[in-house]
Amino acid sequence: MKRKPFLSMHSLEFVLLMLGAAVIGVVIFRSFQLPSILGYLAVGAVIGPYSTGLVSDAQSLEGLAEFGVVFLMFTVGLEFSLPQLLAMRKIVFGLGLAQVSISILGSIIITLAIVFLLPSLGTTSWQAALAMGGAWAMSSTAIVSKMLAERMELETDYGRRVIGILLFQDLAVVLLLIIVPTLSRGTGDIWLLIGLALGKTALVLMLLLFFGKKMMSKWLSLVASRNSQELFMLNLLLITLGAAWITEKAGLSMELGAFIVGMLISETRYKNEVDVDIKSFRDVLLGLFFITIGMMLNMRVVFTYWWLVILIVVLAFLYKFALAAWLTRLFGASKGVSLKTGLALAQAGEFSFVLVNQIAGLNMVEPWLLQVTMVSMVLSMLIAPFIILNSDKIVMRFSSNEWVQQSLELTKIASSAMSLQQHVIMAGFGRTGQNIATLLEEEQIPYRALDLDLERVRKAETAGASVSYADATRRESLVAAGIHRASSLIITFANTQAALRILHFAKEMAPNLPVIVRSYDESDFDKLKAAGADEVVPEIIESSLVLTSYAYMLYGIPMKRILKRVQHVRSSRYSKLREYFLGESDTIPTETDSYWRLHALTLPPGASAIGKTAQEVDLPVSQVEITLVRRDKERIKVSDDLVFQENDVLVLRGTSEGINLAENVLL
Repeated sequence: MKRKPFLSMHSLEFVLLMLGAAVIGVVIFRSFQLPSILGYLAVGAVIGPYSTGLVSDAQSLEGLAEFGVVFLMFTVGLEFSLPQLLAMRKIVFGLGLAQVSISILGSIIITLAIVFLLPSLGTTSWQAALAMGGAWAMSSTAIVSKMLAERMELETDYGRRVIGILLFQDLAVVLLLIIVPTLSRGTGDIWLLIGLALGKTALVLMLLLFFGKKMMSKWLSLVASRNSQELFMLNLLLITLGAAWITEKAGLSMELGAFIVGMLISETRYKNEVDVDIKSFRDVLLGLFFITIGMMLNMRVVFTYWWLVILIVVLAFLYKFALAAWLTRLFGASKGVSLKTGLALAQAGEFSFVLVNQIAGLNMVEPWLLQVTMVSMVLSMLIAPFIILNSDKIVMRFSSNEWVQQSLELTKIASSAMSLQQHVIMAGFGRTGQNIATLLEEEQIPYRALDLDLERVRKAETAGASVSYADATRRESLVAAGIHRASSLIITFANTQAALRILHFAKEMAPNLPVIVRSYDESDFDKLKAAGADEVVPEIIESSLVLTSYAYMLYGIPMKRILKRVQHVRSSRYSKLREYFLGESDTIPTETDSYWRLHALTLPPGASAIGKTAQEVDLPVSQVEITLVRRDKERIKVSDDLVFQENDVLVLRGTSEGINLAENVLL
């Protein structure tokens, strides 16, 4: 029986209750290293109509809370990267598709089997079973990706497979949110309706992606040129909710519109800034959404069917674990990697509750069964962190042969490196690693390379290269390669997370070992240096130095002077070359970006800096400076007595925040 409401739904006390309960719930759950979503669900269950009754009607909050899901799907679209998907296509569209499809199919069979064996539970249609199967097919991106990052396993073979499957699950949610409402109609031409819904989705996607990409980029540039953070934020809300409204009016879900807008923005240089700006809205509204989900929980029903809760948790966990492990093994992974992948994906996820909420709104499943399902999902997510944390120990019990095989492989590496002294260890043996190896061999410098591409290792070993099949991000591999006797370590691949993991182990075991790290650009230069890298070689900047050296030579500048200039750039940690003008294809820096950039600012009529000198303009010198002034075709160095004039072009050098402050002062 529902309790009498304690607070008015529109009172200040009610707002304080929601905020206070959310803060307390999240603090408690985060103190146990559990995700915030579980704290929100628990808060909803405690203050909801079936518990203390502090909030009597969750439905009055649902309209606002659903916008949290809209912004969540916007974020998914924002993180959508076509190059990343193409690079991981075998995992995403092979392994990921198989996992979601077979999970749903198996869930339908298991659900219908339980109903058949236990007729007292009532009847369930195959449409409802399919919808629930879609909810159970999801895994928790928040829990899994966070734990993989903390354990530095994102770039391992196991980590890449798990992330690939999670990527496809995120994409599958978009389709499920479209299909589930069609399933609820229960008419004879259901497949025709599903086909029409998918057809409309494809048409909307093609139209928006074809026409929307350039329009979005130009529109965001126009808004950003007004230099108003408030306007930029309002614009984001407008286009996100506007797209959600358009797709809803087209007979599709609001979430699809938000997802498409996120995809369009992900292809612009404003991606990072948008992600930062929208995060606060998304997190608050999403928290409210999960609180409303928690309010739906009737613990009396759960206690009545406690045995069914346990049965569903066990069956779902075992089924999802076995399926993911079997499929991963089928796609060429080792037994140990397959078992760890299965353990990482065996729980329910955030999108499970999004789909369950949709199912509840469509009255596809009996309310008591939804209660049982939601509690089962919560329990599966509660135990997930502990299972992932102990996955190595669990897998070792079931796959001891693989650990023996790995030990033999490490022994083989150790024996081959035993005679080496003052050798070079190379992490990675791709094109860069092989070039380094060739040059080291010419000087008869011994080396030992570690690489995870088995085919490459076999071919290189056959040709006589000193390379072994091993994961350089593992402590054991570095020890086997003789890190304590090595003269240096070269990380030859441009992967910051993997490089940081290797640096951590290298500096822990051999603090004085020189480590050289390859990076793509200067964006992670300071992070890698702080982690212990003795030298960081950014590809883009080094290629600039080589090209400039050739230009100097052709211009007739002596080689000694060229070498001196190049050495000066390197000794200054590339500081001068780390400043550049941002273009349309560049990632726009965030307000907290500490890197110094260049920015050209034209003084329009009426600008406050006109008639003033550089000394008279109050700029935050620790964050920005004026490097030169361009007046007509003349380039003028800035001096204390230089007076700024109308239409002067001021070249600013500073951080993102400093340049923004300078614009406010100068204009």
